[in-house]
Amino acid sequence: MKLYGMTDSGNCYKPRLLFAKLGIPFEHVETSSRDGTTRKPDFLAMNPNGKVPLLELDDGRFIWESNAILLYLAEGTRFLPDDPYERALVHQWLFFEQYSHEPYVAVRRALSRYPERAAQATPERMAAALEGGNRALGVMERQLSQTPFLTGEGLTVADIALYAYTHDAQIGGFDLPRFPAVSAWLARVAQDSGHVPMDSAG
Repeated sequence: MKLYGMTDSGNCYKPRLLFAKLGIPFEHVETSSRDGTTRKPDFLAMNPNGKVPLLELDDGRFIWESNAILLYLAEGTRFLPDDPYERALVHQWLFFEQYSHEPYVAVRRALSRYPERAAQATPERMAAALEGGNRALGVMERQLSQTPFLTGEGLTVADIALYAYTHDAQIGGFDLPRFPAVSAWLARVAQDSGHVPMDSAG
């Protein structure tokens, strides 16, 4: 399989991390959304939404959206439960990641990290992102104070999805030591077999 993505993107890190934990070989194609590559006709023919990550299957079909790629790769593995309720909990946290976590934690990280976005980092926007991100981290803290992983005893794609932008949230100015259960969870995810850092392309 072929994975189009940016090495320094948390959303693109998610499927790379799962590939590594599953021990599945893949080809990484560095593809930037910041230089216009994803808006070119050849890329839009693969993903009309013009974003990465994008997974190309062996048969030439495509899957886009990071969490959809995670769910596809995790099918039939330890990272996605068979039980309907437990599977629903995984989906619950994936939706949480996209709607309550990523818009604040990932966005504040991007505004802090990329010079081309500095003009968008107004005090008001940064404050709102900090507030929203801390609220999301607080929700995770409450759950991870009760269970070792987000859906219970085992690591799932829910953990991988939320690990991606949480593990370097300090880049965006988040004080992770304020969330000891989240910090301990980050260590557990990193200690799981097959783990690779974010700067590993594949």
